[in-house]
Amino acid sequence: MAKVSLVFAVLLAALGLVSYVGTGSRHITALIPLWVGILLGLFGWLAISPNEGRRKLFMHINVTIGLLGFLAAAGRAVQSYVHAHANGTQPDAIAQASQWTMASLLLIYVVLCVRSFISARRARLV
Repeated sequence: MAKVSLVFAVLLAALGLVSYVGTGSRHITALIPLWVGILLGLFGWLAISPNEGRRKLFMHINVTIGLLGFLAAAGRAVQSYVHAHANGTQPDAIAQASQWTMASLLLIYVVLCVRSFISARRARLV
């Protein structure tokens, strides 16, 4: 799963950079997926270890970051959509796309991590 973390880190970093460029480099918050990707990449890299305890620690940190990132991105996407419609305007399409893409990527990542954790636990019990 550590290598999967690195793949998702690259995807999130790319999303952040594309979003930032897509906003004309005016909105620094468009780089949030980049920072989440950097965290996932850092702890994913640290999880590449023969030491099982170290690997488990850093992967649990990563799945926590993924879950919190998913909740934040999805919550922000819903909040900005509702706020824009309450004001009678359209939500920012680039921001919405970036937030929902980030939420989707992180949800997939969390599901993959949880499945991996369950498989590892079952393998130890056998």
